[in-house]
Order: sequence, then structure tokens, then C-alpha cells
Amino acid sequence: MDNKHASLTVKGLSAGYGAIQVLSEVSLDADSGQTTLLLGTNGNGKSTVIRCIMGMLPANRGTITANIDGNEIDLLGLSTQEIVELGIVLVPEGRRLFPQSTVEENLLLGAFPRHARAARSANLEVCYSIFGRLAERRRQVVSTMSGGEQQMVALGRALMSSPRLLIIDEPSVGLAPILVTRTMETIAKLKASLGLTVLMAEQSFHQASRIADAGYVLVHGKIELEACTRTALNNSDLIRRLYFGA
Repeated sequence: MDNKHASLTVKGLSAGYGAIQVLSEVSLDADSGQTTLLLGTNGNGKSTVIRCIMGMLPANRGTITANIDGNEIDLLGLSTQEIVELGIVLVPEGRRLFPQSTVEENLLLGAFPRHARAARSANLEVCYSIFGRLAERRRQVVSTMSGGEQQMVALGRALMSSPRLLIIDEPSVGLAPILVTRTMETIAKLKASLGLTVLMAEQSFHQASRIADAGYVLVHGKIELEACTRTALNNSDLIRRLYFGA
């Protein structure tokens, strides 16, 4: 998993479902080698942004551009498979695993992109070195595992795709606080050890802000805060109002 430059730029993105407009002029950057946080409570449009990036929902207006090793690539109009082939990989909300398959079967399903097939064995070893528990339980059926262990499988499956830019949607959903902490620590470890660029949508500010390099707050489909550093994010008056009641 040799990761060089991979970044993402969204400008003036508007999108919705039928007559319902969810996003209005959303702009954000996920800089190379950083973890960028997209904060917002449920219903404010985080997953809609991700669906547009991944080619799962057409945009009404705006641009979505990836920069992969200096090559500017317009993502609008590309299929989800074409976007994944570029190394832009999603860990979906709710994990979306195959519950009656084993850990290893789920992991190997992540190696379907053409560029990842040749590295399947090497990537599997990387997954098992990072997630030791999965190595121990590679033959275990996923439905019998805890929520935290299933989240490890979801992250590992994404790594099997040889990602350049990892998009993670609501990794804290359904997890106890201690497991959320461990999941965030794992994401930070992945970014640091594999040189990944990470865009993470999350509603749990207290946990996610510990590993963020920059962040945005989405309110009613609009970006209400752009923080270029973790300090700026933590010191924001908007964050204090939304999460601390100040």
C-alpha cells in the first residue's frame, strides 16, 4: 500500500432527492495525508455528501475533483466502480458486511478492484498485522462478532482495496463509548502507518476531534464552519454551542 499524493476538493456542491434539496453550495477539501472531519448531526447532509463523492447520487451543481499523484480527475459522471478503481474507498455507515461469511471471506471481497488484485496476499497480511484479533478469528462468522470487531472487519475490507483516499461514514454508530475510542485510535493508526488521506463523516465530536487534522461543520446542508487545524476546530464558538451548550 504505497500511498503518495491523494486529495479531494468539493466546490459549490448542491444535491438532493427528487424535489428535496439537501445540500446547498457545499465546499470542502480533504488534504493529502490528513484526516478531515465532516461533522453534523443526523439529517444535516453528511451521508449525502459522501454519496455524491462516491458516484452514488448525482449532483445538481458543483464540482468534485480528486488529485491522485498530480493528476486532476473529475469524479462527477464516473460510476462508483470507476471511483473505487482510482483508490477512493468507502467504509459505509453500518459496516454493510456479509454476516454469514467469515472474517477472511469478507476481507477478500474488498480486493475486487483491478489494481488491488495483484496485492491481495500482501494486503491481507497488512490487515492481519494491524488487526491482530482478526488474524486470530479469520475463520469466524462475522455475525457472531461484537460491533467493534465488525468495525475492524469493515476497515480491513477497505484496506484490501488498496485505498489512496479512505472515506469513513459514521464509524461510531452502534458502538459503546470505549469501542468508539478504540475505533478512532485505529483510524489514526491506519492514516499514520499507511499514509492514507481520510475523510470521516461523524456526529460524535468528542471522540472524532481527537484524531482530526481539520474539520467542517454541516448544518442544514450548508457548511457553517471550516477549521483548518484541530485547535481551530476545538476552539470554535459554533462547536461550543452545538456540542457543549455554551
